Amino acid sequence: MKKEIHPTYQEVKVNCSCGHTLTTSSTLGRDTLHIEICSNCHPFYTGQQKMIDTAGVIDRFRKKYANRGKKAADQQGKKA
Repeated sequence: MKKEIHPTYQEVKVNCSCGHTLTTSSTLGRDTLHIEICSNCHPFYTGQQKMIDTAGVIDRFRKKYANRGKKAADQQGKKA
């Protein structure tokens, strides 16, 4: 490898907005890194899902397709 062309690889302290801190190695060039979400607070890793219904999208979907299953069952009942 060529000398003096690679960035320095140093320990970096990572601070999450939830308060969790950890230490890792990076070529970032700073001593600290601030992140918004980490494995301690991310819903995928914690198992906590947040259902956000934006402007009733889920309700409109349910109303639109509420009778779909009933219509198919009625049509199959008439054929038999």
